Amino acid sequence: MSLRRRAFVALLLALALGGWFERYRILTALGGFLVSASPPEKADIAVVLAGDFSGSRILTAAALERRGYVPLVLVSGPAGEYGQHECDLAIPFAVKRGYPESYFAHAEYDAKSTGEEAAAIVPELRRRNVHKLLLVTSNYHTRRASAVYRKAAPDLTVITVAAPDDDFSPDGWWHTREGRKTFLTEWEKTVAFWLGL
Repeated sequence: MSLRRRAFVALLLALALGGWFERYRILTALGGFLVSASPPEKADIAVVLAGDFSGSRILTAAALERRGYVPLVLVSGPAGEYGQHECDLAIPFAVKRGYPESYFAHAEYDAKSTGEEAAAIVPELRRRNVHKLLLVTSNYHTRRASAVYRKAAPDLTVITVAAPDDDFSPDGWWHTREGRKTFLTEWEKTVAFWLGL
C-alpha cells in the first residue's frame, strides 16, 4: 500500500473514531438544526398548523391567546380521517381542556403538505388583514414551516413558536423509535424543500 493510500485510510479511521466519540454531540446538532423557534410576541393572529394528533400545537396556541399575545387562533384543518377536518377535532379538544370556543376559527381545506397548507392559509390571512402572525407547530417542524410560510408570504411577519412534542427532543430523539422516525421524516422533507421538490 502506498504512503498516500495509508494516509487516506488513517484519515478515514481518525474521522470515524472521532465521529464515534462525538456521536451524541453530532446527533444533538442534527436534531437541533430542525428547531428554529422564537419567543412569542404580540401578533394579529396565531395559526396552528395541522399534523399534530396529541393536541400540543392547539393547546400551545390557546395558551398564547389566554396570555394576550393574539386575539384569535386560526386552526388549520385539512380533510382527514373519516371525512373529518382536523380543526373540527382539535377545537373541541381544546375546549374540553378549558379554553373558550370563541378563541378559535376554523380553516377547512384540502392539503397534503405544509406547502399546500400555506397556499390555502395565506389567502385567508390576507382576507383577515393579518400583517404579523404566530405560527405554532411542533418543535421539530419549526425550521421548515418558517421557511415555507416566509416563501409563501414574504410580506407577512412570521414568528414561529414551538409546541413541545412527546416524541422528539433535539438532545435525545435517537432514544425512541418514534423520535428516530420523526427525525428522519423531517430531514427528508427539509432536504426536499431545499431541492424545490
